Amino acid sequence: MYSGRVHALQGVSMQVGRGEIFGLLGPNGAGKSTLVKIMTTIVRPTTAKGTLLGAPIGHRPTLARVGYLPEHHRFPQYLTGRQCVEFFGAMCLMRRPERKRRAAEMLEVVGMKAWGDRRVGTYSKGMQQRTGLAAALVNDPRLLILDEPTDGVDPVGRRESRDLLIRMRDEGRTVFLNSHLLGEVEQVCDRVAIMLKGKVERQGSLEELTKESRRWRITVEGAMPAWIAEFGPTTPGEGRTSVEFKTDDLARVQECIDRLRAAGARIVSIAEPRESLEDVFMRLVRDVDGRVAAVGAGNVNTTMRGGR
Repeated sequence: MYSGRVHALQGVSMQVGRGEIFGLLGPNGAGKSTLVKIMTTIVRPTTAKGTLLGAPIGHRPTLARVGYLPEHHRFPQYLTGRQCVEFFGAMCLMRRPERKRRAAEMLEVVGMKAWGDRRVGTYSKGMQQRTGLAAALVNDPRLLILDEPTDGVDPVGRRESRDLLIRMRDEGRTVFLNSHLLGEVEQVCDRVAIMLKGKVERQGSLEELTKESRRWRITVEGAMPAWIAEFGPTTPGEGRTSVEFKTDDLARVQECIDRLRAAGARIVSIAEPRESLEDVFMRLVRDVDGRVAAVGAGNVNTTMRGGR
């Protein structure tokens, strides 16, 4: 709880599995960064209970096995990128030879080897993000917590960052990714949680989150047979007609295809449209905003009645 009795988080509960990329999504002010800061002990919660890598949150030896890239991080402008990464290694109590070796390796991994001995003050925002990622990796972490890691990074850098996260997962590391870039998250995350107004509204794999919207669309040349109404409504197009229906039963889909072929229909396409992660996110935002507005309206009415 912040000053003014503002509850940044309200009953947040989630579990991140070992060796997966987990995405935390939400608009600005949803409480994502506050949750990350509680996990890394930067912010002390009013009430919280949980574990990090199997140890209670705040366990110092465990924190040494965590890599963290904060949002809007800032390096001293007079230091070189290499010095910044080595400094992070020193804070993790790494011995000098080890941290120098790891700093050189990680700068190369993030594409900053050629710039490692130049001052951070000469870096672009994207280059500073890359250097921050190298610093988060310098201690060879088992858990990597990234708060908006591709902010300011160009498309090439984003692609390289995605490849790096997948590589980290394939090595058995766990990646906790806090981002508002839904397209980026959708491409790399195994599971996600959507946080709105301090609460986790939905969490699960993309398959689980979009299951409700899963449907099938079959398009044929010309008109559909009359019996197609058994499956769903049709939509005419230019010389084509589509039928769309919702089912998880593939046998039902195959039945429709077989009957169309038996009727001599020429099938143009078979598609399985479903919501994107952005669609799910926007739908939840609208639902939550609607609930808040309804509660607010009720409060106003109650106040008015009480004043009579």
